[in-house]
Amino acid sequence: MTDPVHSLASERTEHVDALIASSAAILERDGLTRDALAKIADALQALAARPALFSRADFPPPDPASGDTSTRYRLNPGADGIALYVNSLLPGKTTIPHNHDTWAVIVAVEGSELNRVYRRTDDRSDDDRATLEPDHEVLVQPGTPIAFLPDDIHSIHVTGEAPTLHFHLYGRPLETLSGRLGFEDGRIVRYNATHLHRQTQAVG
Repeated sequence: MTDPVHSLASERTEHVDALIASSAAILERDGLTRDALAKIADALQALAARPALFSRADFPPPDPASGDTSTRYRLNPGADGIALYVNSLLPGKTTIPHNHDTWAVIVAVEGSELNRVYRRTDDRSDDDRATLEPDHEVLVQPGTPIAFLPDDIHSIHVTGEAPTLHFHLYGRPLETLSGRLGFEDGRIVRYNATHLHRQTQAVG
């Protein structure tokens, strides 16, 4: 008799591996452009349309009593290239504006998060200071993704009543993104050093 848990995990791995391969193929063919990221977002939305593979039972949100506001699961652990995570953020979770130091695509399985996108308005002559202006907002929810080039700047605000369950796909694993910048009260900070939630649970 087939173990249903093992079968589900195997199916999930198969679809994740296919998504990673198709994303790499799109970038190799088209280069790193917004159009290429839109195609990757379409592929990632197709994966999100399989919610049985990514249930809250398998990817639970953090316990509010723990003090944590986010939980991150790596779906292709061990790889050094494209990295896919499932993130669950609690209502009220926010981040400071930041870039990614690589491309990124965010797609919702469940729940919504408001993404505020900014443009940098200073002349970049000071490595420690920056000024930003709001550019636009996107409410990321099922059917509405968002994508970023490496220098794009955004912040996240979970304004709904339920925890999110979202895919975050990056060109490189988060822990390797030492060039990420955060923008806090006019100061530039190294986002990974000051604001990255360190704990990642690997799910094969």
